[in-house]
Amino acid sequence: MTGTVRMLRALAAAGAALLAVTAAAPVAAARPEPKAPPEFVDLRSVDPTIITEMRYTTAHNFMGEPVEGYRQPVCILTRPAARALRTAQRSLLRKGYSLKVYDCYRPQRAVDHFVRWAEDLDDQAMKAEFYPSVDKTRLFEDGYIAEKSGHSRGSTVDLTLVKLPALPARPYVPGEKLAPCYGPKGERFPDNSVDMGTGFDCFDTLSHTDDPRVRGAQRANRQFLKETLTGLGFVNLAEEWWHFTYKPELFPDTYFDFPVARRSVAGH
Repeated sequence: MTGTVRMLRALAAAGAALLAVTAAAPVAAARPEPKAPPEFVDLRSVDPTIITEMRYTTAHNFMGEPVEGYRQPVCILTRPAARALRTAQRSLLRKGYSLKVYDCYRPQRAVDHFVRWAEDLDDQAMKAEFYPSVDKTRLFEDGYIAEKSGHSRGSTVDLTLVKLPALPARPYVPGEKLAPCYGPKGERFPDNSVDMGTGFDCFDTLSHTDDPRVRGAQRANRQFLKETLTGLGFVNLAEEWWHFTYKPELFPDTYFDFPVARRSVAGH
């Protein structure tokens, strides 16, 4: 037997042994996605009349792309928060209005995505609309971005009012010309909501609920929304007219990370 033949046989034997070891090794199971605790529900299962426009499943947000963890445009909330919104909606419908939600439960992975975006100072694609007057280097210091969000606890919701009958909201076209979120209603991105003085997620002090520069119908609309919800247990974040948290929270100290998807609350 030549040396070359012996070498080839040895290599073949070694390869066969390696394949045998690999085949015998246990296959690592795919890590299952976390699911929501039974206290969480899809808002539509509680009140299907509330309008849903989940911005973070789309590119129309301050990052300009869908946010990690938002799989489907579904509003997930703790059951008490969802039931309180149902009560508010019943009252509003009698007055010719509807609630419209922009964001509800937010997974921690989405918050982490926000943080990574905020640290990338070269990415300012949506500045002209969402933070035209704020330097991106100040987003953490000014409180617009943080490493934790109350939304991840499940009882916080971002929402507005829509006058009925609701007109369809025009979809955002990526790459379209942007207008400042605090401009006059006829100049900023068209939304079918009532005029609140700024658009949703506007990084500007004009978004403060009681900013004295917001007057007339805009101020009245903010107060109408606030009074409707605070009477049912919601607390408004003073810096954001759209941001409300239902109290007492079921999970005041827990930040969840299950994805925003119907399967996360299937069967609840």
